[in-house]
Amino acid sequence: MSILGYNGGAVVAMTGDKCVAIASDLRFGQQLSTISTDFPKVFEMNPHLWVGLPGLVTDIQTVKSKIEFRRNMYELKEGRQMKPQTLANMISNMLYERRFGPFFVEPIVAGLDPVTFDPYVCGMDLIGCINNPKDFVAGGTPEEQLTGMCETLWEPGMGPDDLFECISQALVNAFDRDGISGWGAVVHIIEKDKVTTRTLKTRMD
Repeated sequence: MSILGYNGGAVVAMTGDKCVAIASDLRFGQQLSTISTDFPKVFEMNPHLWVGLPGLVTDIQTVKSKIEFRRNMYELKEGRQMKPQTLANMISNMLYERRFGPFFVEPIVAGLDPVTFDPYVCGMDLIGCINNPKDFVAGGTPEEQLTGMCETLWEPGMGPDDLFECISQALVNAFDRDGISGWGAVVHIIEKDKVTTRTLKTRMD
């Protein structure tokens, strides 16, 4: 088993029409043992910008605190909030600095441009190579299942309600086919004037 799959977990982000969604499962496990079912892997950086961190839980917590420190320094120095592209490049540089002893996380950034409100999603590997698609990005142990479900269900120009239904169905059906992720999910729909967070009840076996 890869060390990236030691704790399990799934994260997916999707674009819509002037909105973006990011979702994760809630399981925290140690290989096939489940320790808790209230561990989200998606974190708010500012109201229009969220980061998902699938991977090893110890490194999730370390990388989250490092990202928050650098975000705070940026906002103090610049006097403005970060754009999604800026945050993605900052995380990429941070991971590449540690390429010979990397953090075992594969971050996913989702957000809206603070000026144009265009959606942005990107994923990266554990040394910070950015993959910037226009539709969706998936990560975690059921990455292949997530990618297949998203390719089937995603359509361009979805509104917030359709986007919620699409990302929820993709995530739940993907982690139902993976033994070390699931046990509930949390979905965030980011629009220009609000963020809607919903918790999904799923199979607990």
